Amino acid sequence: MLRSGAGRPFALLLTLTGAAGLLPSWVITLDEFALLRDPNFTPGCSFNPVVACGSVMKSAQASVFGFPNPMLGLVAYAIVACVGVSLLAGARFPRWFWLGLNTGALLGAGFCGWLQFQSLYRIHALCLWCCLAWVATVVMFWGVTSFTARSGFLPVPAGLRAFLTDFVWAPPALHLGVIGTLVLTRWWSFWTGGVTG
Repeated sequence: MLRSGAGRPFALLLTLTGAAGLLPSWVITLDEFALLRDPNFTPGCSFNPVVACGSVMKSAQASVFGFPNPMLGLVAYAIVACVGVSLLAGARFPRWFWLGLNTGALLGAGFCGWLQFQSLYRIHALCLWCCLAWVATVVMFWGVTSFTARSGFLPVPAGLRAFLTDFVWAPPALHLGVIGTLVLTRWWSFWTGGVTG
């Protein structure tokens, strides 16, 4: 069975993005428990009407599967970080493992995309910890996708494989640029003049 390890940069990327997603998941989970004990609790990342973690945490979208979303992040990001550390230690995994990781990263990026839409256009508030998880997930997804394509595990055209090899930074940069632009334009009046909308 064909197995593949990974270079140190990719292993570090998984370790760091897993840790970067794990941190906000942990903090938000603690804040969720604090909210259960005291409905008047204000999370430390609630600064104004727009950057208001409390508004996000109290929304229905914050518990899509019947429990707080960050609890899912505690598991998912921990797995990614463990994979990264395993690769740093020299682990090698079969094709099915990489495709499974790629599928999980895709589902995570899709879920984050849905949460971004809900945050911007339904809840009308941002959670900075959530934003960190979004960034970690986007970078992780494109990193894993680029790796599986370059390694031949993910069947893609030769031109796309070459692009993902030579410009591995471009897809996540474009993806994050779009998210940043949406956040900027959604509350443009607030950022420029202190008016909420």
